[in-house]
Amino acid sequence: MDFAKIWDKYGIYIALAFMMLMMFSYSIEWLRVGVGQGIDGAFSPVVDGFAIPFYVLILILSAFTGLYSSIIQKYTIDYDKMTESQERMKEFQTEYREAQLSQDEKKIKKMDAKKDRVMREQLEMSQQQFKPMAYILVITVPIFFWLLFRLAQVKSTISMPYVGTVGLHDAAFWIIPAWILWYMICSITLSQVIRKSLNIGGV
Repeated sequence: MDFAKIWDKYGIYIALAFMMLMMFSYSIEWLRVGVGQGIDGAFSPVVDGFAIPFYVLILILSAFTGLYSSIIQKYTIDYDKMTESQERMKEFQTEYREAQLSQDEKKIKKMDAKKDRVMREQLEMSQQQFKPMAYILVITVPIFFWLLFRLAQVKSTISMPYVGTVGLHDAAFWIIPAWILWYMICSITLSQVIRKSLNIGGV
């Protein structure tokens, strides 16, 4: 059985099914708590030994998730091919728009024939970007389980611009808890730095 061919053909469906399974696992309390407790048993001596505040722990973990996510994407996505595909798509859109404006029926028919190939190439690129999510979630989901487990053990606050000092459990923006908002800020910011360092394009 050639797993490479199977992955190339059905990888996006496998990744999608795995993502749904990972998202569903959040609703299974015994699994969520069990995984979080197991990870905590291994890492709590370090966290507690150095008295790492929860908001600093989030900062460290967001840097870690940003790093491994970027590395996985770097070696599973062909960014050169993606860039070339995007350039071809821009050229196609420009030519197609010009043909429509000039009402050149002959050129429009020629572009329509080319459209399917260009769209298929764009779909393939989208699928290629989607597939690494399965690998990323294998590590990310347990980390979130651990954060949720640790969060239940602490009562801490954090100060953020425009928000002020709020409890990590409290809503900081609409219904988004402060700890999730802080994780998003750290993750987005650090990921951009990491991706720039690794010379990885946008996804």
